[in-house]
Amino acid sequence: MDYSKYRDIAPYRGRDFDAAIRRLMEKREYLGAFVSVLVGGNDFSTIYNYLGTVVENISKVHDYPEFQKRITAGLLVPTVVERTMDSFTDSGVDGLDPEKGYLFISNHRDIILDCALLDYALLNHDKPLVEMAFGDNLIKSQFIEDLFRVNGGIIVKRELGMKEKYLSSIKLSEYFVENITENNAYIWVAQKAGRSKDGIDTTQPSVIKMLYLSQKSKGISFSELIDSLNIVPVAISYEYDPNDINKGREEVLREQHNGEYSKKKYEDLISMVRGMKDRKGRVHLSIGTPLKGDFKSAEDVAREIDRQIHLDYKLWDTNLFAYDYLEKTDRFSSELKDFDSQSFLQRFAHLSPDVRDFVLNSYANPVRSHLKESE
Repeated sequence: MDYSKYRDIAPYRGRDFDAAIRRLMEKREYLGAFVSVLVGGNDFSTIYNYLGTVVENISKVHDYPEFQKRITAGLLVPTVVERTMDSFTDSGVDGLDPEKGYLFISNHRDIILDCALLDYALLNHDKPLVEMAFGDNLIKSQFIEDLFRVNGGIIVKRELGMKEKYLSSIKLSEYFVENITENNAYIWVAQKAGRSKDGIDTTQPSVIKMLYLSQKSKGISFSELIDSLNIVPVAISYEYDPNDINKGREEVLREQHNGEYSKKKYEDLISMVRGMKDRKGRVHLSIGTPLKGDFKSAEDVAREIDRQIHLDYKLWDTNLFAYDYLEKTDRFSSELKDFDSQSFLQRFAHLSPDVRDFVLNSYANPVRSHLKESE
């Protein structure tokens, strides 16, 4: 595989990686701000010591898998889990073959944590870690780009004209296919552009179509391509979404302005910070079964990914209560005897009725999706 073809989008390698590490080390004040978010509080001694550990580890890494193991999955994510989660569990990871490549297609709730927690689960089970696709709309500075790409980040170029965007998507898809089939890489991609804000997890068939268009000229059939990629659906479930209210406000404003919503410059960055530092309750990550069979179309593949995600999604008390509350039923009342429904509703008491209903529905919709698949 000729990595030089993908130098502008692929994770940093070789001299590019070394140069990025030098730039990160020169921006210790930025690293310090990042660490203070993770550690929290005003204990400057703790923050200083933690920053020292981070910097010491960064100075020792020589490639992005080592960065992920030593720093992200090995140091940063465990801190998030310990500080902001009541528990983190996973299932299905042991079924992965470290000698095979996989394309993990995941539901998307948090900008950073969805793929970072997959890495954390993989590391805990001694599996290879993932390269992860992220949109260039998140790159607000050289520091952020460096931090993503030394961590196995793959750039998805979105802010282009129609023709350039198509060609860029073909190139990105070629990278996915070559890296998985030739190097047994693990790659993570969200099932659609942007996070799910309404709790409805659906896969965009265009993600699958571009993979095939990038290989069609080689004479491979659609079904053969899908089989070779070992597509694995991933469902991540947060008991509490730290950005639930902000997502609700954004979507209600979008609806009020005929589908238009202009994000402020640092809005995504603020969402990232909130996602890392605020309480999430219990979190579960479920690895599905690789897609095998005679798939005829991208829509067929998307439906199977959705089916697995909807069934594998861990339904927490917040989901079950929101469903019963909105549907005016007691279907799950026996499972909610210890759930503090008043505290849950109090979270949203200050919201306007339309935002409140949107947020509650974002918790209820995974239940609706699950029931639709299972009944």
